[in-house]
Amino acid sequence: MKSFMKLMKKITDAMPVMKNSQFYLFKIYYVLCFLVCQPFQSQEISFLFMGDIMGHGPQIRSAYQNSQKKHDYNEVFNPLEDIISSVDFAVANLEVTLAGPPYMGYPQFSSPDELAVACKNSGMDVLVTANNHSCDRKNSGVIRTIEVLDSLKILHTGTFKEEKKRDYKNLLILSKEGIKVGLLNYTYGTNGIPFSAPAYVNMLDSNLIREDVINAKKKNLDKLILFVHWGYEYRDFPNFYQKKFNAFFHKIGVDVVIGSHPHVLQPMIYKNENEEEFLTVFSLGNFVSNQREDRKDGGAMFRLSFEKRGNKVYISRNEYILTWVHKFMDGGKYHYQVLPCAKAKYNENYFSEKSDFEKMQLFLVNSRNHLNNNNKSVVEGVPYGLAKVKDIEYNHSAMPELKMTNYTSTKKKKRRRRSKKSSK
Repeated sequence: MKSFMKLMKKITDAMPVMKNSQFYLFKIYYVLCFLVCQPFQSQEISFLFMGDIMGHGPQIRSAYQNSQKKHDYNEVFNPLEDIISSVDFAVANLEVTLAGPPYMGYPQFSSPDELAVACKNSGMDVLVTANNHSCDRKNSGVIRTIEVLDSLKILHTGTFKEEKKRDYKNLLILSKEGIKVGLLNYTYGTNGIPFSAPAYVNMLDSNLIREDVINAKKKNLDKLILFVHWGYEYRDFPNFYQKKFNAFFHKIGVDVVIGSHPHVLQPMIYKNENEEEFLTVFSLGNFVSNQREDRKDGGAMFRLSFEKRGNKVYISRNEYILTWVHKFMDGGKYHYQVLPCAKAKYNENYFSEKSDFEKMQLFLVNSRNHLNNNNKSVVEGVPYGLAKVKDIEYNHSAMPELKMTNYTSTKKKKRRRRSKKSSK
C-alpha cells in the first residue's frame, strides 16, 4: 500500500502544473487510493459458544412464579446479556426436551417452554439439540422441542422432525459481511432411547459426518464448525475416542470443533500449520445446571471471531470466559444465575453469603489452573461485551490464595471403569 502511495505521488509530481490541475489530481489520487484499499478492508463475524443448558428438578421449581402461575427463567441469564448480545451469533447446547408437562428433571428431562424464551431474551441465536437427552420423551419430545424453537424463531440443528427435512436443515449457514460459516451438530448417543421415523437425531458416525462435510463444502463456506456431544462425564481430559474423532474431523476439512457432555472443562487447542487453522474446544462444561460439586458448578463460554482479509478467512479471536452458577436463597425459594465470575462486579460485596463467593473463587482459580496448564494458544478473554473490550484494562493475576485442584492427565491415572449411573 505504501509503495502504491509513493508511485501516485511520483506520477502527480511529474505531471505539468496547469490551472486547477492540482485540485483535480488531488481528487483522482484519493479516489484511486480508496478503490485500491477496498479489497484489503477486513470483514468480521463473531460467535459465542456455551455449554450444557440443563433443567434439573430444582431449576424447574425455582423458575415457577406463584404470583403469575407460570415459569420465568430470565434471571438465570441476565448477568450475561451484555456478553451474549455483543456477538453476531450466540450458540448453546440445549440438553433438555421441551416436551410439555409433566415437567421433569433427571433422568428424562422436559423443561417448560419458558426456558427457551429466556434463552431467546438473553440474546442466544442458535440452540443445538443433538445430545444424550434428545430422546428423553421419545419421538414426540424431539418433535415438540423443534416446534417450540421454530415458534420462537431460534435457529437450531442436530435433531429433525422428519428425516427427509434433514437434507436441507442439517447444515446451518450463519453469515455476515460476506463471510459464510457452517454449523453441524452430532451426539455420541441418546441414553439407549432410540428414535424412529419420522424423527431423526444426528449420531456421531464417521460415514455420516464425512458425507455431511462433503456436502457442506459444496456451499462455498469460509469455515465449518462441528458442535459435538462426546466424551466421558466428569473427566478433565478428552478420552481416546474424542482424540480419534477430532483427528478425523481435521482430516476431512473441519475448521472448528466445539465439545459438550463431560459437564466439566476440558482443554482448548488451537493449531496453525502453514496457514491451515484447526481449533478444538473439547468441553465447555456446564452452562447452567443444579450440579454443585467442584468443577461441575460452572463452565466457560468460548468467544470466536473470523476475519476476512482479501479472499481468505482467518481466526482473529479465540478466547474463553469463565462462568459460575450462583444458586442462592431469596424470598423463601432458590434462584439461579450464571455469572461471568471474573467480572469485577461479582466481588465479595455482591453475595449475601460469603461462602458463595469463596466457592466461585475456588472454581475460578482451579479452572484457570487447569486451562492455563493444558490449553494451547487459547487464552482467557475479558468478561465484557466485544464493544467494550478495547476500552478495559483487565488483570486477572491478582487472585486470593486458594486450594487448587490437581488436574492430572488421564494417561497418568489408573484406568477407571465408567459408571453405568449418572449423577446428573
